Amino acid sequence: MRRFLSTLALASMLTGSAALAQAPTPPPPDVAPAKATKLIRRHKVVVLDVRTPAEFATGHVVGARNVDFKAADFAQQVSQLDSTQTYLLYCASGNRSSKAATLMRQQGLRKVVNGGSLPNLKQAGAKTE
Repeated sequence: MRRFLSTLALASMLTGSAALAQAPTPPPPDVAPAKATKLIRRHKVVVLDVRTPAEFATGHVVGARNVDFKAADFAQQVSQLDSTQTYLLYCASGNRSSKAATLMRQQGLRKVVNGGSLPNLKQAGAKTE
């Protein structure tokens, strides 16, 4: 019985550490949250919240526009954006905003900045509503 419990404990530890090793971590933002907040305050960027509409409704950066990265028509919405503008993207963790920034650059938008996560922007002083 003792041998079984030891084997079970070892298997549990190995499985847990493998799960931790595979947990994705969001890539770092293109700019530090303080710099992103400064860009937002100075109205130097169009702010895009790439979270879902339900997430957006719970609070967002003042003046942000919601363009849901998970929406089926996200690429079509991006194609409608003005390519002369600079866009600062954010989401809940920085993962979706990073992917959205990559996709937007692939579609020809050159002035795209991944601002990271809403919590980090809020902590850096971005105003939310």
